[in-house]
Amino acid sequence: MAKKQKRPVRKEANPSIEKPVADPLMTNRPTGFNPDYHYVIRDLRRVGILAGSFVIVLVVLAIIIH
Repeated sequence: MAKKQKRPVRKEANPSIEKPVADPLMTNRPTGFNPDYHYVIRDLRRVGILAGSFVIVLVVLAIIIH
């Protein structure tokens, strides 16, 4: 088993200096990533309808065969 080595704790040089605040104009800009998932929702709905209909068919067949 390997020995555990302690890593030195890094301290800031001058903690009294505040970090720069982000420019408000830059934070409101769109990032350019605009995913469009309408086809995924349509496919999920189709899969759900198929799964539900298969379950109903199986229940009906189980009642008829029993």
